[in-house]
Amino acid sequence: MKVKTRFSPSPTGNLHVGGARTALYSWLFARRHGGQFVLRIEDTDLQRSHKNISDEIMDDMRWLHLDWDEGPYYQTKRLERYNAVIHQMLRDNSAYKCYCSKKRLDVVRKKQMATGQKPHYDGHCRERNEDNIKNTAYVVRFRNPDEGFVIFEDQIHGVIKFSNKELDDFIICRSDGLPTYNFCVVIDDLDMHITHVIRGADHINNTPRQINLLQALRAHIPTYAHVSMIFGSDGKKLSKRHGSIRVTQYKKEGYLPEALLNYLLRLGWSHGDQEIFSMNEMQTLFTLEAISKSPSTMNLKKLQWLNQKYINSLPPTYIAKNLQWHMEQANINIINGPCLEDLVTLFGKRCHTLKEIADTARFFYEEFNDYDLEAAKKYFFENLDVTRRLLRVVYTNLASIINWTLPEVRVAIHSSANDQLGGIRSLAMPLRVAITGSLQSPALDATIYTVGQQRSLTRINKALLYIQQHDY
Repeated sequence: MKVKTRFSPSPTGNLHVGGARTALYSWLFARRHGGQFVLRIEDTDLQRSHKNISDEIMDDMRWLHLDWDEGPYYQTKRLERYNAVIHQMLRDNSAYKCYCSKKRLDVVRKKQMATGQKPHYDGHCRERNEDNIKNTAYVVRFRNPDEGFVIFEDQIHGVIKFSNKELDDFIICRSDGLPTYNFCVVIDDLDMHITHVIRGADHINNTPRQINLLQALRAHIPTYAHVSMIFGSDGKKLSKRHGSIRVTQYKKEGYLPEALLNYLLRLGWSHGDQEIFSMNEMQTLFTLEAISKSPSTMNLKKLQWLNQKYINSLPPTYIAKNLQWHMEQANINIINGPCLEDLVTLFGKRCHTLKEIADTARFFYEEFNDYDLEAAKKYFFENLDVTRRLLRVVYTNLASIINWTLPEVRVAIHSSANDQLGGIRSLAMPLRVAITGSLQSPALDATIYTVGQQRSLTRINKALLYIQQHDY
């Protein structure tokens, strides 16, 4: 049987890292085995589902390079199929109509809890005669087996066993006529010939219900693998309080898709001590058996480390293409400065994210009106006469360069450093503040070379004028 996996997000919220990891594992398993990966949108929660969120989820998956072979399938477009199965189940007595009111169910639940029982449906309508019931709202319930056990071998957690006595007759169709999650999932997996269901461990309790439903339909039972949860650094379930959990937010913060995928892969899976994997290696090496049973913990420092590794290892042209989006988001006109590939080379060793590069590199493209005040006080005015003399000398030496190259710029800077006035240490920081407006930049010679000759001279003159007009 050909391997076929699926990822089935609900468009009630954006794609988060837990869902992205599940999608990645499902995608990798299908790719490794030469199978197919299906995208299915579970949108039957009409009040909370939104088409724009579905589109955003697919955009995030495309950004992560997780392509799908079939879909997207929308459950709301399959209602006719679901209803047909429900009617068939009513006819063959594997499901029944339940007319119990909410009030009655609440009373039953309270009595069960008072006697220490697990709250469950008591089967009141299982054998009820419907002949005299008219115009009464009802739900449809699955007739769950009364005896025996549901036993399945989870590919991550091993053998899992549930008693059927613990599983009540769950609702498969609500009173408004819409089928429920547990029912739709089963019919979709059946119709789409899904062989392996890889999903979060929070679905383990749904699995025995779905297996019983599949058996009632005389359908093939998929192989299940439930991935453990992701926790924050405080050991609690990942949530908004832990910072960025949405995939789109990681993109906005300047992470590369390759870095995020690599991080999510290792967030619960390992292959020896290897930390960095190419996409080909991921597909070749990935196995369900190597996924840890234990919950994983988010570590942003590890993700930042990975991201910087990818910034410096992937082709500069590719990094520049991704960087351009961040420059646009920061409203930086890249026409007025160096090519983005030069920025990647300059900042790759200093910055962990593309957003950090964009934010730091603004001075290459725009003139600044203000200096970092503390930097100006310290490096312009503490040794005022020395600073003024050194800036004038370096201005003259940079202006005399005929062939503007990095080596020539380096020579001009060092020849400007007068040992009697403190040497390069006395010149470097005032010159950096003059050129960039702050203390943050790559190597000074490379920075000045990239800023350009005329713009550098203009900024040194501007700094000298600032020194003349201010008194700290």
